[in-house]
Amino acid sequence: MARMTAAQAAVEILKREGTTHVFGLPGAAINPFYSAMRTNGGLTHVLARHVEGASHMAEGYTRARAGNIGVCVGTSGPAGTDMITGLYSASADSIPILCVTGQAPVAKLHKEDFQAVDIASIAAPLTKMAMTVLEPAQVPGAFQQAFHLMRSGRPGPVLIDLPIDVQLAEIEFDPETYTPLPVYKPSATRAQIDKAVELLQAADRPLIVAGGGVINADASELLVEFAQLTGVPVVPTLMGWGAIPDDHPLMAGMAGLQTSHRYGNATLLASDFVLGIGNRWANRHTGGLDTYTRGRTFVHVDIEPTQIGRVFAPHLGIVSDARSALELFVQAARELRAAGALRDRGDWADSCRRRKGTLLRRTHFDQVPVKPQRVYEEMNKAFGRDTRYVSTIGLSQIQAAQLLHVHRPRHWINAGQAGPLGWTVPAALGVATAEPDATVVALSGDYDFQFMIEELAVGAQFRIPYLHVVVNNAYLGLIRQAQRGFDMDYCVQLSFDNINAPEVGGYGVDHVKVAEGLGCKAIRVFEPDRIAPALAEARKLMAEHRVPVVVEVILERVTNVSMGTELDDITEFEELATRPGHAPTALRTALGLEL
Repeated sequence: MARMTAAQAAVEILKREGTTHVFGLPGAAINPFYSAMRTNGGLTHVLARHVEGASHMAEGYTRARAGNIGVCVGTSGPAGTDMITGLYSASADSIPILCVTGQAPVAKLHKEDFQAVDIASIAAPLTKMAMTVLEPAQVPGAFQQAFHLMRSGRPGPVLIDLPIDVQLAEIEFDPETYTPLPVYKPSATRAQIDKAVELLQAADRPLIVAGGGVINADASELLVEFAQLTGVPVVPTLMGWGAIPDDHPLMAGMAGLQTSHRYGNATLLASDFVLGIGNRWANRHTGGLDTYTRGRTFVHVDIEPTQIGRVFAPHLGIVSDARSALELFVQAARELRAAGALRDRGDWADSCRRRKGTLLRRTHFDQVPVKPQRVYEEMNKAFGRDTRYVSTIGLSQIQAAQLLHVHRPRHWINAGQAGPLGWTVPAALGVATAEPDATVVALSGDYDFQFMIEELAVGAQFRIPYLHVVVNNAYLGLIRQAQRGFDMDYCVQLSFDNINAPEVGGYGVDHVKVAEGLGCKAIRVFEPDRIAPALAEARKLMAEHRVPVVVEVILERVTNVSMGTELDDITEFEELATRPGHAPTALRTALGLEL
């Protein structure tokens, strides 16, 4: 048998499990692992500026392509606690990432040694496994189990904590004999699928709600095929956006309280049957459950047994991986079509398309300062179907989901449930690392952008180009809007007179100078007609310099974005589209025309 350090064994297992990139920061307690990466080779390391940033880079890397598992590495103590937000975000959205931390020697774990913290206990509620490995010979098994758990059932993150003496100890390990463990995923039975299809056939106005589980399972093509076979319109959730193209005739719009379309809400309220696949009935999607469920029959398909009935009791629950279920749904639908037994859904689908073509929000405004809606209109014009958008939270993300167009799975990459500020920059770097030839466009408000702005230097250092649109109103916009109910505007102002940058007009931080100081390129826009040229120039700068390029658009200070408390009680603060010129890209997408 071959002898090597436990750290070297861990590195060899990473490679045999498909890892090519690692995001992290070295430190004293994890240096043996870094030594193994250096001597063994085969892994590309991206040096983050903050360990939380490394964890979000790993998330972006995973989310970018089916089968990817991002790996982040940090030292002991605060490095592990910094990763907790990344573990939370990954766990909430069913994203597998592996966090590897260094640790004090085994004999010092109970003696309050420097930077010794029980990170496994801290991370346990947010992971599928959190383990401090106490015996060197257990390192291979721990990593093997980690990848098995991350891929099996509902995907999710794992943390492995390695005491420094465990890393340094030699063990018997032959990488050539290593084999990943088989992956377990529950599968629906044909009887369950037949019952679901029977309920669908009995409905007059059925819908499919497609969640992030469809994208995680790489099952979007099957979803579209099933929708086309049955003629049933599809409502994607925010995490499922892109599972069916926005301009597909059966794409009925997103429903919800914030990240939704007016026509999506109207269509869901008009339905009498909902087949949810790979979704979790999130509260920002459903709103009040009485409104959401009234008069409708529900079938819920999810990979995680405890999700069935967690929010409300469906009429039929099926525990299954989305791909396995959709394969059977397609098979059943093909058989019914061959027998001439599928119901004609043409009138119902036509009514959904009519709503989609008429219930549009206005995007075209010419005011200065710029209204944010115009930014998304110009982004729709500037970026094609292959663009991968990355965003996390705030009015910028909510309005983007209302107004942008997404046409492919994994082309809207979003921290859905956790929504941590600062996620966007590192996540975009992870996406661009995974897909170096893709057009990656990140979107942030000014506060999200400032949270982890230092990670831009990672893109400059490692030549990871992407385009970052920053919509700047110098406000905590979402919180300011929420404070309207308290009749206050308190502690949410980010504006101040910057004595070093009078050109920003009292908006405070000079993002252009900061981005340039971190090795990137940046453009500031004050007028709506300059947005398109700025985006075009940014793409040229990306190609020339191979660094992140920031396009900052100075917005009007206050824009209240459409949202509400119930699907039938959404407040529209702005004038709606009343003629084609008010929402040109939205109208083209609604009608299925090429942009």
